[in-house]
Amino acid sequence: MNLLNNTTPSTALVQRFGATLRPLVRLMLASGVTYPLVSGVAETGLRGGRRSRIWARSKAPTDSRISLISGVHRKDVRRLRSADQAIEEVVPDTISFGGKLVTTWLTDERFLDEEGRPRPLSKVRVPGEQPCFEDLVESRRTDIRLRVVLDEWLRLGIVHIDAQDRLVLNTDAFVPQAGLDEKLFFFAHNLHDHAAAATDNLLGSRALQLERSLMYEGLTDDGITLLDKRARQLGNRMLQELNRLASEREEVESKSAAPRHRFTCGVYFYSEAAQSAVPKVKQC
Repeated sequence: MNLLNNTTPSTALVQRFGATLRPLVRLMLASGVTYPLVSGVAETGLRGGRRSRIWARSKAPTDSRISLISGVHRKDVRRLRSADQAIEEVVPDTISFGGKLVTTWLTDERFLDEEGRPRPLSKVRVPGEQPCFEDLVESRRTDIRLRVVLDEWLRLGIVHIDAQDRLVLNTDAFVPQAGLDEKLFFFAHNLHDHAAAATDNLLGSRALQLERSLMYEGLTDDGITLLDKRARQLGNRMLQELNRLASEREEVESKSAAPRHRFTCGVYFYSEAAQSAVPKVKQC
């Protein structure tokens, strides 16, 4: 399927765009984001899209070509082209370093209990005792103070302190419970990659990527609660296994000169009041 060859978008496609944008519009309205700001963001998206696979079949897309496809006036295209800069996602150091620490805590036998779960850690080294949080931090970086990491993780809700004054991991992934900047990073990253996978599959621009879901209608609150709990269990199990495998491959491939790739694999569960009381099931 090549939607780019169509001079007029299909009615169904436009309607689906509207449905897709509703949650974002709700967030924008709740956050005081005005239309002029949205327009500026859309221009930024065009500037990044110009470098993407959209233009893969044209080695040097002209201003006229971009204007024709995007609907943006040529003078605005020239302005965007002159200001064009590659838009790259910059992972905040808090997340990059924090994610590596959580991965180590979840996969390194020194920090696991007999059942393979992350065990509570003492803050600093105590002679004769097991490796501590200080050892965990220094396993990844030696140029950062323990107190800095500890204070940040307590602020984000990644760990808590138990009755024995040990640090306990609150989650099986680096998922900040606080920290707006960190939450916004994951919000944008996860939505982008999910949308990118679905878009690639729709355009047929590469091999199909995993993008599946299961949908039911007509369940009660009790049913939703049961399924949500089970989805969390199964999803966490899958992500933990992929985390271990990715960590192993990262170490094995660390000295390889082959081109590098990144991946995102996510799990989500969403429910709301159904329009119909008749149970239905769909899978796609």
